[in-house]
Amino acid sequence: MSPSHIHVPTDCRTVTEILSRVGDKWSVQVVVQLGEGPKRFNELRRLVDGISQRMLTLTLRGLERDGLVTRTVYPTIPPRVDYQLTGLGCSLIKTVRALGDWAIQNRDEILAARRRFDAAGDEPDRQPDAA
Repeated sequence: MSPSHIHVPTDCRTVTEILSRVGDKWSVQVVVQLGEGPKRFNELRRLVDGISQRMLTLTLRGLERDGLVTRTVYPTIPPRVDYQLTGLGCSLIKTVRALGDWAIQNRDEILAARRRFDAAGDEPDRQPDAA
């Protein structure tokens, strides 16, 4: 948001709702994989480490509902289903990759900050932040 942005409570709710979809652990990983091109369900399941079949199904449905992914069913036996990013999903992949690049570039600094914080947490005179 720019400094000239006027705060509108409904905008906050909208942003929170959308970020909860596109920023969750599984959605990010699925979007990254689909950024490489269309994938079948089982291919995605193999590529997204640790995701269950149910969670992949729910994630894909949510991404499809939000217009980020399309699902194409081919009339074969058994039916073949491909998932791919929409134009909107493709525009998201740029942001997701930039965030991933930022995390990699700043990993060492973040890990050092965590070590300092955790070490300071053991100090007896450390007071909780005031509310």
